[in-house]
Amino acid sequence: MPKFVTIGYGDRAGYDRTAREVLEAAHAADAGLKQRGAVMGIARTPVQVRNPDGAGVAVQEGPFLRSALPVAGFAIVEAASLEEAVALVSGVPCAVAHGVVEVWPLEET
Repeated sequence: MPKFVTIGYGDRAGYDRTAREVLEAAHAADAGLKQRGAVMGIARTPVQVRNPDGAGVAVQEGPFLRSALPVAGFAIVEAASLEEAVALVSGVPCAVAHGVVEVWPLEET
């Protein structure tokens, strides 16, 4: 079955202004994704890794990408189509708490 990488963006302010019952349903949606086998995690501080021309590894703290909202977490979900993947993540906390979820089709190599 196809896999999709999802990236959730959101902040505490958006989460805090979302109705409690909406958040409870969103956390239940997360639990449902985990039961389907999704691999999920909360984003922590990243590092950037570079190794130009294979000449030596350089590591720098912090994200390379910038966005209006911080990255909150990642998941890998399986779905039959992009449309199904979108439906699966449309109810998770980042999607309903004034954030956004990106869904990236993953082409396995």
